[in-house]
Amino acid sequence: MAVIQVENLIKNYGGVNVVDGISFSVNAGEIFGIVGPNGAGKTTTVESVSGLRQPDSGSISVLGLDPQRDHYEVAQRVGVQLQESRLQDKIRVHEALDLYASFYDTPADWRSLLDRLGLEGKADARYTNLSGGQKQRLAVALALIGTPEIAILDELTTGLDPQARRDVWGTIEQIRDSGVTVVLVTHFMEEAERLCDRIMVVDQGRALALDTPNGLIQRIGAGQLIRFRPSAHVDDAELTALAGVEGVGRKGEMVEIAGTDDAVHAVTSFLAQRQIIAHELRIEQNSLEDAYLALTKEAK
Repeated sequence: MAVIQVENLIKNYGGVNVVDGISFSVNAGEIFGIVGPNGAGKTTTVESVSGLRQPDSGSISVLGLDPQRDHYEVAQRVGVQLQESRLQDKIRVHEALDLYASFYDTPADWRSLLDRLGLEGKADARYTNLSGGQKQRLAVALALIGTPEIAILDELTTGLDPQARRDVWGTIEQIRDSGVTVVLVTHFMEEAERLCDRIMVVDQGRALALDTPNGLIQRIGAGQLIRFRPSAHVDDAELTALAGVEGVGRKGEMVEIAGTDDAVHAVTSFLAQRQIIAHELRIEQNSLEDAYLALTKEAK
């Protein structure tokens, strides 16, 4: 069942449609990703969905409500963490949570929320003394303090080191597992591929594609890139003639073969028959990043 329904959303600034006719739906219980370059219209879209920004035209339904007409009820049922969210340096964690809890009719117990998000023992800490990952988990706690049915998280892991980013990924998965629908705005393709059930690719205010991560990848083909350093000479023409091989190149001593799924078996069998060892063998598949780059390149 769709909990968010957007039809032909348009938002104009200075004569330019920052959001240019975007339509999509979000199903209950999923992590729905919105990806695109900076300035693509991602933040304006989710701000319109949450009722923080009024669109110029189009329709938005959130849990059957209009975010503008029913703003109070939407705010009670939708938690939002915006890209530029920031607290005063000297505010303590418990003070921020008490303040945000006062905005809601039925707030969560923030003490158990801190424990759940890995912030136990940080209630008295000042915001300025939190690490980057802790600040982001606090932002999630503030988005969840109203016990929302939907959480909108905008560029949650920007600026975090790899370990902190993965910790926050675990937090997002916990949110979804607790029954909250998540709308995740990100420009990290690895993050979107790991977390999202479906993804909308946005560029220049337009939706270029909407599909599962695997569905987006399949649009550019399930290609393989095989890299290895052969223990003996191999002829490029013989490799090119193998089933599934679409191209053969070299970088120094490394052989690089592009092809379909059939190419892997064909190449490894060819090498085994000639007793050639494939040193430093790596097999790479097309990723969401490859699909994203192909889609945005086509839109230029």
